[in-house]
Amino acid sequence: MINSALHPAQNSPRPPRRIAVLTSLLVATLMSGCSASANPAADPAAVPVSGGILDVSISAEPGCLDGHGISATQQQFLGRLIYDNVVTLDDDGEIAPYLAESWEISDDGKTYTFHLKEGVTFSDGSPWNAEVLGQNFEHMRDPATKSPLAAAYIAPYVDGTVIDEYTFEAHLEYAYTPFLYTLAQSWLGMNSGKAIEESPETLCQEPIGTGPFTVADYRPGQGISYTKREGYDWAPEWLEGDGEAYLDGVEVTLVSEPVIRHQSLVSGQYDLTENLAPQNAAAVQENPAFEYQNLIRGGSPNVLSFNLNRAPFDDLAVRQAFVAAVDTQAVAESLGFGTYSPTDSFLSTASKYYDPTVEGTLEYDLDRANELLDEAGWTERDSDGFRIKDGERLVIEVPTVESTTPSPLLVQLQGEARKAGFDLQIIQLPQAQLSELRYAGDYDALAGVWHTNTTDVLFIRYHSSEITGERIGQNSSYVDDPALDDLLRTAREADDGPIAEDAYSEVQHRLLDIVPGLPLYENHSQFAYSTAVQDVAVDTSHPVPVLTYAWKAE
Repeated sequence: MINSALHPAQNSPRPPRRIAVLTSLLVATLMSGCSASANPAADPAAVPVSGGILDVSISAEPGCLDGHGISATQQQFLGRLIYDNVVTLDDDGEIAPYLAESWEISDDGKTYTFHLKEGVTFSDGSPWNAEVLGQNFEHMRDPATKSPLAAAYIAPYVDGTVIDEYTFEAHLEYAYTPFLYTLAQSWLGMNSGKAIEESPETLCQEPIGTGPFTVADYRPGQGISYTKREGYDWAPEWLEGDGEAYLDGVEVTLVSEPVIRHQSLVSGQYDLTENLAPQNAAAVQENPAFEYQNLIRGGSPNVLSFNLNRAPFDDLAVRQAFVAAVDTQAVAESLGFGTYSPTDSFLSTASKYYDPTVEGTLEYDLDRANELLDEAGWTERDSDGFRIKDGERLVIEVPTVESTTPSPLLVQLQGEARKAGFDLQIIQLPQAQLSELRYAGDYDALAGVWHTNTTDVLFIRYHSSEITGERIGQNSSYVDDPALDDLLRTAREADDGPIAEDAYSEVQHRLLDIVPGLPLYENHSQFAYSTAVQDVAVDTSHPVPVLTYAWKAE
């Protein structure tokens, strides 16, 4: 099995890793059918220039900058500006030192002893040490933090022991192989222990990390101003740099409209956009003044998750019928303008232990969809063509965040499902109300993705312990299957190797039997930037740009 750190999408140019292209990743490019980028790369002989502000547009802002308290996609990029992590993933996707210089794992896999880097400070002047690491773990799982992600990732953590100032011992409930991988993710960056103790409520607006930049001004709904962190000198080795950032700062502006993000990038108003709309990808890719990347995120692809806890998706036949009724190839092509990769798996092809034998199992077959619904008792249709059973219409309520226009994905699914007689109703709600429905399980289906750098995403998304209770869970399908639970626990506890690979393969096939949702297309990271911006790195945990040692050519 080839374990490649970055996964270009079909026909996407090869991503640069700092300046030198990683020869170890060339295999992934060739297997993906990708060609090398036609855009000019940075000159290896160029001397970095210090100074300047990098102007960045983002498609959405997270509403909170404390990584522990959010699950927003934008945190993958924004978090790397202000946070450092306990560990990192190197160019090959392997665990490497960061704020922890080394670590040992006990034979039973339940005790991790971290030896922390000395001399690291937070931007408020407070020190990084073993006590602070423990404070961060507690902050992640504190109910007051309302963590939708970090708390789930460290759920097996029981408690910790400060051995000395720079040695911390983490005790887990059971062997949890993904532990180090999760600690490398942007959402689990380290907050100031002083701030956690004295004013945790301020971290959303004024997060304090050890990273290369600090938050100078956060304007919710508008943008964020970052300034260079003076004295920064502990970047991970894979960034191939030392000391402070070259840029004086980064100015991030919310530009929600895709067409405006494209136009403002091309016009030079912005140097980089973290989310290039697929309809603009071809034009930017052909423009030699820009570098464009289309990378596949690990974790869960775009999936319409069914709520198995209530009708009509508590009926397997109805779930199978919905899957058969939707032409996902057509949906991906229509929405992605050729940049989206359709999938019929609940695990991203970029994830370790992805099993290609699942492909072709969930097929578009409208005749089969109609047969299944007939067999399930939905034999009649009303005057609008929707299925009827016992006088009730076959309604699928799908809540989504309110917008000036309905979600293009849901509109596409609405049309596809109608052919078989499903009445898919798009319910637009304010974000706060949508979150309430989500955690209460008051919906028929939800559309979404779940990105992570570990195959343990399948545990997070489908283990019964991840059904929301006292802690916010991410099992939005309400899957409660003992056989699946056992497989997921086996995979989670197994060391990397054949046992984990076999267990994850069985998990993927079991999910095809359960049908907890409709896989649609991969979770893509599409970004672009001016070629005047050089030494933009690509993060291995999250395929997003990293600006620690980026600089602007004069």
